[in-house]
Amino acid sequence: MEIHLRELRYFVAAAEELNVTRAAERLFVSQPALSKQLRALERQLGFTLFDRVPSGLALTRQGTALLPVARDLLARWDEGLDLVRQAAPSGTLVIGLQTAVGRGIQAEALRRFRERMPGWMVSLRVVGWEDPSAGLSDGSSDVAFVWLPAPEGVATRVLATERRFVAMPENHRLAAREEIDFAELRGEPFVALPETAGPLRDFWLGGPGTIIGAEAASPDGVFEAVLAGLGLVLLSEGNAELYRRPGLVARPVSGLSPARLALAWRAADRRPAVTAFVHSFG
Repeated sequence: MEIHLRELRYFVAAAEELNVTRAAERLFVSQPALSKQLRALERQLGFTLFDRVPSGLALTRQGTALLPVARDLLARWDEGLDLVRQAAPSGTLVIGLQTAVGRGIQAEALRRFRERMPGWMVSLRVVGWEDPSAGLSDGSSDVAFVWLPAPEGVATRVLATERRFVAMPENHRLAAREEIDFAELRGEPFVALPETAGPLRDFWLGGPGTIIGAEAASPDGVFEAVLAGLGLVLLSEGNAELYRRPGLVARPVSGLSPARLALAWRAADRRPAVTAFVHSFG
């Protein structure tokens, strides 16, 4: 049996809120995705953690017994991870990212970081869109480049604000347009992020009610789905340049709020290396 930290965090949030909707908002995931994860955890454990009641959730005897254990395990993991990271004067700063950053954003900041933290290495880690925090929530990343909105408990600094574009096959009926109003795309299927991406999934679908033709958890998966005719995809103006593909065109979309690329870190993280990296962006 393998129980992951994320599943324990989901359980603790649901047990403390006793309401799936509030717990999902706190965790920054969709309500169906959280319910699915809780049921999966119950199947792995072999017993029921919650009774479903009219007011929401009620802990079973097993759930009540597990709650302090789960809290303790999560607290000990977080404390242990901090101790390990602080054990040496040098180390590795892990930077999570879900799409290419480009835009001339990283190079100068990395130079400043190395000046502030000599001896430190930087590791870039690609994280699938199943985790909208890009590794911050489970501690596998120290800082991250994310698209807003960001999960609860994450501090952010906006680095770029860009128009949203739509990518489509070059033979699409709207491909010749200079600009497309989002209202004209309402009947089109779109490629969606995984349900666990929560509000970020809705943002890149242009809001609720959009038809979903396929799901993908990485940029390569998204563009393969678009080329296969499974749906269109919204992306930022900068990423429209970074992810050019033969057979695809990208057009600006009116009627949508802009996309914001941000540097993110855990709000409670005061480690010198994290602070130095944040300050490297001015």
